[in-house]
Amino acid sequence: MDLDMFAREMSFASAKIAAEIEIGFHIIVKEIEETAKEEIGVYQPAVGPFEAWAPLAESTKADRVRSGYTEDDPLLRSGELKNSIESEVVGLAAIVGTKSEIGLWQEVGTDRIPPRPFIGPAYVRKIDPLMNAIGLAITNGFKAY
Repeated sequence: MDLDMFAREMSFASAKIAAEIEIGFHIIVKEIEETAKEEIGVYQPAVGPFEAWAPLAESTKADRVRSGYTEDDPLLRSGELKNSIESEVVGLAAIVGTKSEIGLWQEVGTDRIPPRPFIGPAYVRKIDPLMNAIGLAITNGFKAY
């Protein structure tokens, strides 16, 4: 193989790798969004740098019941927060999040409520599959045909 042929092969591999990474990226980002949604209403264990969710205060449970909601489904009331979680992918950049202020307060906590993160842990849970998809895309991109 001469240098021109090698350069063509590398160019072809580069394009194939980018296309495969983008496809895998879309899938994983959607999985992160769905994972974050699934965490709403269910106490979450510690994962990565995120601590396990603290139990709801008795006053919060009582308020939930007075308002017509179940007593102990953390972060789940009307479904508005869950439905506000979205993802967007542009090339190889992505964001999964919510524009809800309540979501921000729950994710990071306030002086009155402990953090109950649902976006950050979803990323942590999906980082290994994302890295595996990238590795597979690179491997497949260099396979000779």
